[in-house]
Amino acid sequence: MSASIKESLQLQLLEMEMLFSMFPNQGEVKLEDINALTNIKRYLEGTREALPPNIEFVITLQIEEPKVTIDLQVTMPHSYPYVALQLFGRSPELDRQQQLLLNQGLSAYLATFDPGELCVCAAIQWLQDNSASYFLTRKLSDEPSVRAKPVKNTFLRMWIYSHHIYQQDLRKKILEVGKRLDVTGFCMTGKPGIICVEGFKNHCEEFWHTIRYPNWKHISCKHAESVETEGDGEDLRLFHSFEELLLEAHGDYGLRNDYHMNLGQFLEFLRKHKSEHVFQILFGIESKSSES
Repeated sequence: MSASIKESLQLQLLEMEMLFSMFPNQGEVKLEDINALTNIKRYLEGTREALPPNIEFVITLQIEEPKVTIDLQVTMPHSYPYVALQLFGRSPELDRQQQLLLNQGLSAYLATFDPGELCVCAAIQWLQDNSASYFLTRKLSDEPSVRAKPVKNTFLRMWIYSHHIYQQDLRKKILEVGKRLDVTGFCMTGKPGIICVEGFKNHCEEFWHTIRYPNWKHISCKHAESVETEGDGEDLRLFHSFEELLLEAHGDYGLRNDYHMNLGQFLEFLRKHKSEHVFQILFGIESKSSES
């Protein structure tokens, strides 16, 4: 076991203890995997050989002025605090522009920390001390007398290929992450497994980071499409929600590990969503016919 990883995980457990003491009420710190801390302790004790998944959790912060809430989503890489923490704050009271500015400010603050410094508690304090100005800015921008300058954002669409997607817990996580973030697209379950996610760049990258299990080896982003926009990106979306796509398997055997999904049906699906060109990128064959 790497000494640096061991030391990092020990520090992460220490910081989690601090957070649970700061937020003692049930549900204030919501772990993505309720067994995450137990698995890390077992790994450190030597009773678990495999490196445990990253600690991922959400803390809901109550901001006093104005009376709003911020959900802070945190992912601790195995080498944190010696590598950067991954976190993202969101609030239903913020529009996309202000939420982006809030996270940029938070990231800039965390960049001032030296490697080895724990910073989740500091991030929470920063949000409590500084977030009010972002809500105020939004309120002012809503006034007709104030014209905010348009902010350019990158709209991104990622096409992700996996050898297969079968496991129920993985399918559940993909759907939950897709619906939690402001992204649209689909997850085609079966063999092969295809995921399309579209939205603002930071949301898509957060989705991509979150769904990749440490041991999910047979997955890659085959193609990405991006465009600069000053709007909300709604006119750029090819999909209206994030849903699971279930197609027929060859031979009508249903979802089984040794049966390929009906790629003819998938091609028709892509055509309906103006994405036929991706078929050759994903599979290396031209989409000459809709027949499977």
